[in-house]
Amino acid sequence: GLVNCCTIDWFTEWPADALQEVASKQMEEEAGMEDNIKQALCAVFATCHRSTSDMSGEMLSKLKRKNYVTPTNYLEFVNGYRSLLAEKRKQIGGKATKLRGGLLKLGETEVQVGAMQIVAKEKKIVVAQAKKDCEELLVTIVQDKRVADEQEKLVTAEATKIGKEAEEANAIAFECQAGLDKAMPALAEAEAALNVLTKKDMSELKAYAKPPALVELCLKGVMTVLKKSPTWEEAKKQLGDANFLLKLLEFDKDQLIDALLSKIKKFTDLPDFSADSVGKVSGAARGLCQWVHAMYTYGSVAKDVAPKRAKLKAAQDALAKKQKALGEAQAQLKEVLDKVQRLKDTYEKSTAEKQQLEDELADLELKLERAEKLVNGLAGEKVRWEASITLYEGQITNLPGDVVIAAAFMSYAGPFPSEYRDQLVAQTWLPEVKKLGIPSSAAFDFALFLADPSDVRDWNIQGLPADAFSTENGVVVTRGRRWPLLIDPQGQGNKWIRQMEKPHGLKVVTLAMSDMVRKMENAIQFGDPVLIQDVLEEIDPILEPVLSKSFIKKGNNIMIKLGDKEVDYSPDFRLYLTSKLNNPHYTPEVSTKVTIVNFAVKEQGLEAQLLNIVVQKERPDLDKQKNELVVKVANGKRTIAELEDTILDLLSNATGSLLDNIELINTLNDSKTTSEEVNESLKIAEETGIKIEEASSLYRPCSVRAAILYFVLYDLANVDPMYQFSLDAYNDIFLLSINKSPKSDNLTERIQHLNDFHTFAVYKYTSRGLFEAHKLLLSLQMCIRILQSSNQINMEEWQFFLKGGMVLDRSQQPENPAPGWISELSWDNIVELENVPHFKGIVQSFEQNSPAWEDWYRNAEPENPEKAELPGEWESKCNELQRMIFVRCLRMDRTEKSATNYVANSLGRRFVEPPVLDLYETYGDSTPLAPLIFVLSPGVDPTANLRQLAAAKGLGDRFFSVALGQGQAPVATKLISTATVEGNWVFLANCHLMLSWLPELQKIIERFEDVAPHENFRLWLSSNPTPSFPLAILQRGLKMTTEPPKGLRANLARLYQTCVTDESYAECRTVHKYSKLLFALTYFHAVMLERRKFRTLGINIPYDFNDTDYSVSDDVLKAYLDAYEDTPWDALKYLISEANYGGRVTDEIDRRVLAGYLNQYFCEDALAVPNYPLSSLKDYYIPPEGPLQSYRDYIMTLPMQDRPEAFGQHPNADISYMITDSSITLESCLSLQPKTGGGGGGKKPEDIVNTIIDDMLSQVPQPFNHEQLMKDKADDPSPLHVTLFQEVERYNILLRNILSTLTLLKKGIKGLVVMSADLDEIFDALVSNKVPAIYLKAYPSLKPLGSWTRDLLARLEQLSLWIKETYPKVYWLAGFTYPSCFLTAVLQTTARRNAIPIDTLSFEFSVINLDEKEMTQPPKEGVYVKNMYLEGAGWDFENGCLTDPEPMELIVNMPIILMKPTDGKKKNSKGVYQCPLYMYPVRTGSRERPSFMVFVDLKSGSCDSDFWIKRGTALLLALAT
Repeated sequence: GLVNCCTIDWFTEWPADALQEVASKQMEEEAGMEDNIKQALCAVFATCHRSTSDMSGEMLSKLKRKNYVTPTNYLEFVNGYRSLLAEKRKQIGGKATKLRGGLLKLGETEVQVGAMQIVAKEKKIVVAQAKKDCEELLVTIVQDKRVADEQEKLVTAEATKIGKEAEEANAIAFECQAGLDKAMPALAEAEAALNVLTKKDMSELKAYAKPPALVELCLKGVMTVLKKSPTWEEAKKQLGDANFLLKLLEFDKDQLIDALLSKIKKFTDLPDFSADSVGKVSGAARGLCQWVHAMYTYGSVAKDVAPKRAKLKAAQDALAKKQKALGEAQAQLKEVLDKVQRLKDTYEKSTAEKQQLEDELADLELKLERAEKLVNGLAGEKVRWEASITLYEGQITNLPGDVVIAAAFMSYAGPFPSEYRDQLVAQTWLPEVKKLGIPSSAAFDFALFLADPSDVRDWNIQGLPADAFSTENGVVVTRGRRWPLLIDPQGQGNKWIRQMEKPHGLKVVTLAMSDMVRKMENAIQFGDPVLIQDVLEEIDPILEPVLSKSFIKKGNNIMIKLGDKEVDYSPDFRLYLTSKLNNPHYTPEVSTKVTIVNFAVKEQGLEAQLLNIVVQKERPDLDKQKNELVVKVANGKRTIAELEDTILDLLSNATGSLLDNIELINTLNDSKTTSEEVNESLKIAEETGIKIEEASSLYRPCSVRAAILYFVLYDLANVDPMYQFSLDAYNDIFLLSINKSPKSDNLTERIQHLNDFHTFAVYKYTSRGLFEAHKLLLSLQMCIRILQSSNQINMEEWQFFLKGGMVLDRSQQPENPAPGWISELSWDNIVELENVPHFKGIVQSFEQNSPAWEDWYRNAEPENPEKAELPGEWESKCNELQRMIFVRCLRMDRTEKSATNYVANSLGRRFVEPPVLDLYETYGDSTPLAPLIFVLSPGVDPTANLRQLAAAKGLGDRFFSVALGQGQAPVATKLISTATVEGNWVFLANCHLMLSWLPELQKIIERFEDVAPHENFRLWLSSNPTPSFPLAILQRGLKMTTEPPKGLRANLARLYQTCVTDESYAECRTVHKYSKLLFALTYFHAVMLERRKFRTLGINIPYDFNDTDYSVSDDVLKAYLDAYEDTPWDALKYLISEANYGGRVTDEIDRRVLAGYLNQYFCEDALAVPNYPLSSLKDYYIPPEGPLQSYRDYIMTLPMQDRPEAFGQHPNADISYMITDSSITLESCLSLQPKTGGGGGGKKPEDIVNTIIDDMLSQVPQPFNHEQLMKDKADDPSPLHVTLFQEVERYNILLRNILSTLTLLKKGIKGLVVMSADLDEIFDALVSNKVPAIYLKAYPSLKPLGSWTRDLLARLEQLSLWIKETYPKVYWLAGFTYPSCFLTAVLQTTARRNAIPIDTLSFEFSVINLDEKEMTQPPKEGVYVKNMYLEGAGWDFENGCLTDPEPMELIVNMPIILMKPTDGKKKNSKGVYQCPLYMYPVRTGSRERPSFMVFVDLKSGSCDSDFWIKRGTALLLALAT
């Protein structure tokens, strides 16, 4: 319907040119930037976007972390670039402008201060002199008083006489002046004209290369007056004199003698030499022309007045002498009169003058002092500011490149771990910026570029780790344009945000809170910050408008929609989201609305934190110093910055002279003193800091070890979702280790003690919460990571140990020298091992020294160098890991054991002997605030043990348990609330049955810190492993795994302790039968539980038989023994094996196992034969009748370790399950390794996959021609041909799938197509040498990739031969995708040929001891089938029957079997074992594809059918190798 009714439009990833076009459009509006830089930037934008997309693909393949890079990210990146560029320009430009303003003011002030210093110096001399004169004056006044009266008479007479002579001289002067006054107007006018002229006018005249004629004439006239050469050159020279106009104004007019006047007259008489004529040509020349005329006029007049002036001169000379005399007389007279007048107030006046002079001097000295302060105070600033301005100018130049990297980082880098960020910035973006010539800083640092160092220091104090990665995260969180979503599994980001926003009224909510929306509403309105914690992969849609910042403008108000309400939006509102998920997968919709920031703690960051913890505890003095220093340095640097800002503000706002600005001068003085003190203390602080760092770094080995161990625990979550460990809890263990580990004054010893103690403490703490199967994995991971940190391990060899070798094409492989004992897979491993540098020559060693290698291979303990030396030189040249590689290649069953020895030899024996769960010890480690969590395994209930513990602690009556399930939530909630007050214990069992209520439980647990529960209160939880269990509870809680006891002895002992009591034992009246049969029943129960360890050899489906099954069977046994005199064996066996235990059994073949055991244990001999054997081992028998205690005592004599014979198994069964266990351990270990190239000599995963793809594409053929085949075989429409057609069709689908996906994947690796989820899965599978799941849809298989590919080619070869020729003589049944269809076709063929109903037909089986080559004809009826494998038994080729296998013979290649359809009913004859035939080793198969096909009748040899049933003997069509 969708396809028919819609137009489907595929929106693929934007190509590079589209990205550049979009950016180019946005950048058009960016003014002030060159076009070539804009183009280059657009190319960088596209590169950043594409490279992030590629890096996301790489991160997905290596870390399984999905990150979406969408066009929305890109648009935001480009817009972010523009806004950040504007912001940075303004910010840096503002700083530079401020400093320039400061420098300008400083320059002005320096000039003022210099001038003032001179003035002040001079004035000081003047003031001193004036003071001296004043004092002398007082003496003089007294003397002069006597002379005053006499002088008065003489002066009066002389003055009268001189007055008359002065009148006469004045008359002559008046006359002369009258003559001269005629010339004065012209002179004044000329001077006025000259005054108007400026230097610019002179420059204008001088600028003429060839002046206009009138200008030249005018200047010649001027030169004539000045007695200079009347030429233009001379005129130009004089015009260049700065004082030229002054010379004209001050010209000595008395030099205008007749000769000069006649020369001037030549000019003045010219008609054009007039001010108006000249003025038309040049305004400047006009004034000069007027001046020449004025000089001529003045000179002419002065000539007429000359005789009078001579007379005047004589009169004036005489007058001058007399005036001088008069002046002296008058002065003396005045002085005398003044002195007389002054005598009255001399004393007061001289005193006032003296005071005034002293005040003036003081004021000058003060100003001088201020001036010196100002000059000295700003001297240092000037140098610094000049350097800063140069720096800022450089930064502004580099902004285009720096901002593009910063904006890209803000938009794209958040989700990536540090190594990926470095790769993006340093190896992709920066080189591209440099290559395209965009100006940028030589060494760009994102955090330094966008974060203020003082802010970063504050963040560190608030709890943000101080490493570069965390600082980058801090910047992205605080500066991002979108709200941040922190991937924060350790909760460090959460803590930091809480501390940072605490002063601003932070509101903390979770999405599950009922009042979350109300709290959000209030916060948005009032501008409070909000932290939404414990976010999962889905985010409540109600927050969509808030996340996408969909604002609604109404008038002047900004609103936002929350649910159905519109809420006023405060610009102060801030939102943070944090998630505890390790590796969440957020949809593209979420990714584009929030900034995802990867806050997962890094090893380097954690190291620094743990180092702080060690130093705090070990050297509190250093820690105290360090903390004080941090605060001191932070405050000091802040103070200096504030002082500089204050000075710059005062300078920029100052008006007038700075010398009068007392506030500025005082601030400057204070700041200089403070600055010097601060700088001095910072210098000391830096030196002290270096010493502290050196002293602290001595403890680094402790923090390195502790960080390694934390990440070992952190990685365990990949193995089982319940293995969650919080960093807080880990820090507590570390603190305990520091406190409890042995002390020593020798630092090296102390560090060794602490490391040893903490390593074991972590092992003990963690192993308590791990299942038995994963405890070796923990030890091995700890061991390898510790050795790796000290470079004691070759990683290529380690990767080979985990992965083994992979061979797709064996055509080039050297021939296997001993196929009798070296399997195909082992030989693959050995051949590939040749490529590891240390093992060069290993293939040759096997070829030349095969018997010695076989001896080593057949040794019971090949991993033990004392019991089995490696052949030849290999013993001496191999270390323990290299020896382990040989064990892994040839004896997979001993791999776990060799790994155990490796850990024991590297770390110590105690690391492979996990401590037994001790509830008392666990209780001792617990607190009321943290729940205690039992991680359940089938068949175990910890309730009884808990009750026992509660009773021992005196809390038996205060222990309450509730089994969670529908309707139990209120009961549980009430129990907890009561218990927190009263100090009870609450046990919530089976939490996995109420997953929907667990978030509520999480909130209850989180509130414990606020309500402070009673000190005796404990909350116990139990749950099956489930990925949906809340992480917060798991991380906070103390985890314990509960597993049934291991081994027959432990199981028997437990049942006889818990289920068989003295009362129940005494209930049966027929004690002589009951006691023995009860033991047989108990042994049966223990065997059925323990048999699971053999996996498919033990039982197809591992059933959870529990104590209830046992107790009910016990009751049946009592009832029937008491009710019947003769033991009703058939009834008992039926009720126990078919009803009680059989009720759980869903597989008919498993039901045979139960019946087989009961046939052996429940028989007359069990009662009649003394010490009736329960196995072929003499240790296991039914003890004689006796009291209950006698059975308990007997159980304690049984071996601790069970041999396979105790279960009726062959010793080889141990090898089989140990191979499986080893494979699982290696696979788990491999899954925890960083996803990089491994066994291929450190190759990149992409290179490895490309090689595999090339190999596969070269080998896998094209699909068959199905249509042609049907035409060719149309004349023979037999059921077998129908099967052939169906098989070809199915294989064609597979082949097309392989060829298309591998071709696509190859393109995907090159970046030519988008990597889909399917391609990613195929990539991961190929890297790990596994068959992609998408290929396994054709037929199930457990083979690794190399074997699977070879197997596929063999299958296709069989079909190909059948297509080309005719029916095969011998069929390889495993070569069909559906072998059961083939067998049905065989039956159909017989039915049609013989006209028999197919329902009446069944197969008869005959083993043919002939080689395939000896088969010349197909059988007359039925088919020959080859390549079947016998597991759990050997084959006696001579007698054609089952027999015990040889040691280490796990699989036997069966001879050809004739499967002949017959219509006779099957006889269950004696001596025949109905052997199940399975498609592949997973005997249950799947619901869609069961593995079981048919029962094959095989002669059972000397043993009965039950014997082989207990052995788990079966035929397989395909193996796992």
